[in-house]
Amino acid sequence: MISARYARAVFSLIMSGLMSCIVTGVATAKAIGFGPNTLADWLASWAFCWPIAFIVILSLGPSVQRLVNRMVSPQG
Repeated sequence: MISARYARAVFSLIMSGLMSCIVTGVATAKAIGFGPNTLADWLASWAFCWPIAFIVILSLGPSVQRLVNRMVSPQG
């Protein structure tokens, strides 16, 4: 089991992986359509984008969380 102190990093890793996978898949399909090279092009794009998305989510996540906390009212 992973220590709770790494929760933000693990969340950022999983969220960035999922989001970059979906977004690059949609963008690749739109840009080149479906063909024999689509999967390879998508995976290449995803491999390039995932580390960028991870760094962005990891670094900007706390700021976005603070902004959201100011925008919503507390429960109860």
